[in-house]
Amino acid sequence: MSDARRTALAIDALRRGWSVALTGADGTLALLPIETADPVRLAAFDPAGSAPVLLSAGRALTLKLANQSAAAVPDSPVLIERAAWLDFAAATALADPQLDLQTPLKGPFRAIPLAEAEAGTAALRLARIGGVLPAFFAMPGGRADLTLDIGDIGAHEDADRLAIATRARLPVHGAEDTEIVAFRTPEMPGEHVALLIGAPNGQPPLVRLHSECLTGDVLGSLKCDCGPQLDAAVAAIQASGWGILLYLRQEGRGIGLINKLRAYALQDQGFDTVDANTRLGFAVDSRNFRVAARMLTLLAQPRVRLLTNNPEKVAQLESAGVAVVERVPHFLPANPHNERYLATKRDRTGHQL
Repeated sequence: MSDARRTALAIDALRRGWSVALTGADGTLALLPIETADPVRLAAFDPAGSAPVLLSAGRALTLKLANQSAAAVPDSPVLIERAAWLDFAAATALADPQLDLQTPLKGPFRAIPLAEAEAGTAALRLARIGGVLPAFFAMPGGRADLTLDIGDIGAHEDADRLAIATRARLPVHGAEDTEIVAFRTPEMPGEHVALLIGAPNGQPPLVRLHSECLTGDVLGSLKCDCGPQLDAAVAAIQASGWGILLYLRQEGRGIGLINKLRAYALQDQGFDTVDANTRLGFAVDSRNFRVAARMLTLLAQPRVRLLTNNPEKVAQLESAGVAVVERVPHFLPANPHNERYLATKRDRTGHQL
């Protein structure tokens, strides 16, 4: 069985609440996902009731663990000692920060050494790819329904596997002379697409990297600026005469739709978008713009003018071999619902608004 297939099976297992074991250079860690499992599966996985809980450092910070600091990498692993009262319901409250106000957390909690650090780090990465909360019951050296090596997980997100699947003419609102190109890898269920607007004219195209946002692009959410950004990008590319819009299937800065909605719920409790992501246990931004670089390479566009306020997009494209000859600002007005969101992007993630 190929590495990619095993990784896809592992993601499916997590989403179904089955156990997965990950093996790294420092050992094997059997894992049961807290979000999708249940007490019956926990009893079968850990009949002795001794398996500690694996969380992210970002989530551990909210539990005020003594050995964690504000400078901790949010998506690094932390192992929590299993106390007698730490049953499935209590672990669910630990896993999901949305429940903090509804379910006052018990304690104190104690972090214990994690010998299988490589497997723990890979587990959190696998949870993000699978769109589940990064929280597990963890059994060092234990058995599981499926076992795979941590090296398999990286192959699942390998931008070099991306290829053009098909292309067709697609007139769109505001840009009738448009072609759509679909890209996919053998492993990922979602497809990235490119809109080629206008005809190549020998100049670097105006390019916009747009990450999927169901709530903003389709439902008209006012909590972000994604929908207006998408429309404005099409208009700007059309006005420039030639360019490309890359629509990347990286919802919620790479954490998926459901976890993005959890972040929205935390924003309703007063947290900004950065703190919401880290409280959930994810990195501030988990997107992989090397995928966009691969798409541009396949489209034979090694030099671009990039329509963005995000310097990280420029850096990732250039590190992957696509030259950004000009950064073109992308300014849009705020509304009362997204003013704080836009200020957070400016003040905390380096966006040049």
